[in-house]
Amino acid sequence: IPDGWIGVDIGPKTIAIYTDEVRKAAMVMWNGPLGKFEDEPYSKGTRAVADALAASKGVTIIGGGETAEAVENFGLADKMTHVSTGGGAFLEYVQGTPFPALAEIDDK
Repeated sequence: IPDGWIGVDIGPKTIAIYTDEVRKAAMVMWNGPLGKFEDEPYSKGTRAVADALAASKGVTIIGGGETAEAVENFGLADKMTHVSTGGGAFLEYVQGTPFPALAEIDDK
């Protein structure tokens, strides 16, 4: 990306790579949109990956408020295995970070 420019979406080659990987995967955990999906011209990457996940036969887990918003706006949330608005907590959980509140629940 040249100086003074910003990245607002992934390009067609990246879309092809990502959607191909999604099609082959038994499980995908996705956190964070791939572009400025709120603006339609820059939603192509996020939409393409969301569509691939929705068509997937594998387990599809969405984490994070913006990613959850994207799949909801695209009408695809019900096609995902699980959608969580907790982005940071989601990543901490899958990394194995202990959560004291969950430990208390487990102890009861």
